[in-house]
Amino acid sequence: MTGDDEREKMALQTMGTALGKNSGAQKDSGAERDEGAQRDGGNDRVQAVDQRADVGGEKRGEKRGEKRRERGFGTRCVHAGEGHNPYGAHATPIYQTSSFSFDSSEEAEALFSGRKSGYVYVRAPPGTPTHSAFTEKLVSLEGGEAGISFSSGMAAEAAVILSHLQQGDHLLSTDVIYGGTFGLFSAVLPRYGIQVSYADTSDLEAVRSGLMENTRMVFLETPANPTMSISDIGEISSMAREAGAVTVVDNTFASPCFQRPLELGADAVVESCTKYIGGHSDLLGGAVVGSASLIRGVRRMAVSFGGTMGTFEAWLALRGLKTLHLRMERHASNALALARFLESRPEVREVRYPGLPSHPQHHLARRQMSGFGGMLSFDLSGGREAARKLMNAVELSTLAVSLGSVDTLIEHPASMTHASIPAEVRERIGISPGMVRISAGIEDPEDLIQDLEQGLERI
Repeated sequence: MTGDDEREKMALQTMGTALGKNSGAQKDSGAERDEGAQRDGGNDRVQAVDQRADVGGEKRGEKRGEKRRERGFGTRCVHAGEGHNPYGAHATPIYQTSSFSFDSSEEAEALFSGRKSGYVYVRAPPGTPTHSAFTEKLVSLEGGEAGISFSSGMAAEAAVILSHLQQGDHLLSTDVIYGGTFGLFSAVLPRYGIQVSYADTSDLEAVRSGLMENTRMVFLETPANPTMSISDIGEISSMAREAGAVTVVDNTFASPCFQRPLELGADAVVESCTKYIGGHSDLLGGAVVGSASLIRGVRRMAVSFGGTMGTFEAWLALRGLKTLHLRMERHASNALALARFLESRPEVREVRYPGLPSHPQHHLARRQMSGFGGMLSFDLSGGREAARKLMNAVELSTLAVSLGSVDTLIEHPASMTHASIPAEVRERIGISPGMVRISAGIEDPEDLIQDLEQGLERI
């Protein structure tokens, strides 16, 4: 056999292993991952991934008995979940398939029964090796045990809630939440007998008062969209645990780069991958990360209701995570520069950014976040008309919903992202007609400030 023939044979054997044939499980450098292997939980197989972002029972390049420090966040952004590819592919391939074949009927039976781990059908997590690579990387960054990707942040949110709550249960939510979340909580959950109430979760006493005997979940969005209010994740998670409830945190505004709720005591974290994780406004996706036992329940919802992240979207999200740490630094520095500029302007009544000392929860943000993020909002003294003129006058900022893109986005919450929330509720929680929200991009800050300046002068 020639050298080329031998290499081709070895590549084919590697591909068979990666797709779950022969052993039916993913292998790392010839050794089954001790923490990163797909774990069997009866019919609920969950892919729990190695938080260390290393392969095999022994870390690469580490001598026996020698302990190495945990790899840094930026290193894991680049390397976690990578390198398990057939043919020696440097970049994780896009496995554009809907199903996987089996070597025998016995193997198929073992896989479907849960006795063996492997890839079966894309709707059933872990989906494809592309999904696995993305999920493993994200779980490593969040500090969790397991995770599942979804077709959108709302799909992820609905799955984690419906997997844990049932008729007669109560959910206590942050009062300032994304408009889509408000729609789920106000129009959908009550139809299934799930009670929802709201509290100002920046006030611990309001949280304590809002907990009921049947509270089974506390849902936090921090920083909150769009008021940027901050909730104490650690304290609230402790309160919820004492009351017999789990805590779920929407971490989209901060991303795992600047805030890791699981490390602060939360039970699950939800990310809209459409935003900072993807980072380029070209994908729709979501994810839930938590303990292996919690994710088993979420997996049942994912299989039953669908909401599967597309394979190409999983690949885009995987690619986006590789530069998350770099992008977030620039998003945050630009947001702080814009916030400081806006505070100096007479047209602006109030600026809301956690990195400003004037923010009411600035000290809490400093304690539980490693950076303040790229989102800010501000109220214009001229109200709705001033907001309209400003958004029409800016040239660099794109008038669009969503956030976390490399380019700066500007929008009007009261008439766009939070238009579905009744006006009286918006007023009560601080979403005024003159509020403008900005997602700071990664452009040169001087250009963004100049653009805002000329826009403000025209109102």
